[in-house]
Amino acid sequence: MYESYRSFASVYDEFMDGTDYRLTADRITEMISRYGLSKPSHLRTGASEAKDVLLAAEKNLVVDLGCGTGKFTEILADRGYDVMGIDLSQEMLGIALERRDKRGHRTLYLCQDMREFELYGTAGTFVSVGDSVNYLLTDEDMDKLFRRVNTFLFPGGIFVFDFKTLHLYRDVIGDSTIAEDRDDCSFIWENWFDEETNINEYDLTLFIRDEAGEKDDNLFRKYREIHQQRGYTLEEMKRFAENAGLEWVTEEDSDTMEPVTPDSERILCVVREKAKKVPRFMEQGSRPEGEADDH
Repeated sequence: MYESYRSFASVYDEFMDGTDYRLTADRITEMISRYGLSKPSHLRTGASEAKDVLLAAEKNLVVDLGCGTGKFTEILADRGYDVMGIDLSQEMLGIALERRDKRGHRTLYLCQDMREFELYGTAGTFVSVGDSVNYLLTDEDMDKLFRRVNTFLFPGGIFVFDFKTLHLYRDVIGDSTIAEDRDDCSFIWENWFDEETNINEYDLTLFIRDEAGEKDDNLFRKYREIHQQRGYTLEEMKRFAENAGLEWVTEEDSDTMEPVTPDSERILCVVREKAKKVPRFMEQGSRPEGEADDH
């Protein structure tokens, strides 16, 4: 987890150009609207937004855990959300800061471990997409993540996250080799799956064009990184959420947007904070229409 994406950061977005971040943002914002509290700036109305500016700011804050280069984070900012990005890779965050500045946003990026992050207050929504949680390799690590999120969730706030399943690693990509060649970079991605730990190891070899090369435009430098990700089942995720005191809300197949099946390769989930008390003056209208308030 700590060594990942050091060399890959500079070409990560190029290799991920097949990922539709806007479609992902459509789905995440729809879930926030349906189940959560946070609102984009153009939808903030009512007395609860004005009575306590600080509490309203916390309720509307969306924190992106494992934000990487900030591509998804900045799309949320484009849509009017107050966002914060947290990632452990300084290299990835450097790219995120450049992206933020080009778009003219005020997104705060923090270099922190998602298992041990610190905020000055709470946040109405946490999100984590792009299989970031799969980099947590032990039950203890996953417990820390869910408990940390629960600690900093605004009363009734939600955590929306996706994860790659055990089925994907074990039955689809385990012990396979993936390669791709681009004009400025290429990679060889070798996989080894360990059935005892459910951990998939990626041996990533990168060939990146040296932009500083003045004499030879065809000079490429070779880099090697080792990544490890663990495959999880839906039942395991529900247990982690329950152990952390979070309420399970819903899940769906992240690729088909249909109910989860044994063949689902990535699952999108929503859990909710349920134990804290909502400030009385913010109770009315704090939940989307049709959602019961358990507080």
